[in-house]
Amino acid sequence: MNRVALFFVACILGGAGGAVGSMAGHSFGNVGLWVGGILGGLLAAMLVARIAVWRRWIARSQFWPTAMGAVLGFLAACVVVVNTLTSPIGPIMSTLLIGAGAVLGSMLGRSRVDTPPAG
Repeated sequence: MNRVALFFVACILGGAGGAVGSMAGHSFGNVGLWVGGILGGLLAAMLVARIAVWRRWIARSQFWPTAMGAVLGFLAACVVVVNTLTSPIGPIMSTLLIGAGAVLGSMLGRSRVDTPPAG
């Protein structure tokens, strides 16, 4: 259940962060639109990891792997968006990469200390 919640929060906040950042950056022109969108999404990816620790979806030691997974997922989503701007499907579906990156990062960041004993 924690992974599902992490996935959905990462998708929603990552997409919203990119959208809000690009809206804020738009007042600085075309370059500001792109820079604002990327910065907004990167900040949202960090916020996703912080929320996941706060909600106890991940252990504190998984913060950086989860954050970096969300960041890499967001950057991959940026590549998809740039190449599919003529269609609304590409930009919408690309937010799934943010959630997938956050979940994968949290799974890879799990240490033996974090896992409960079997039995």
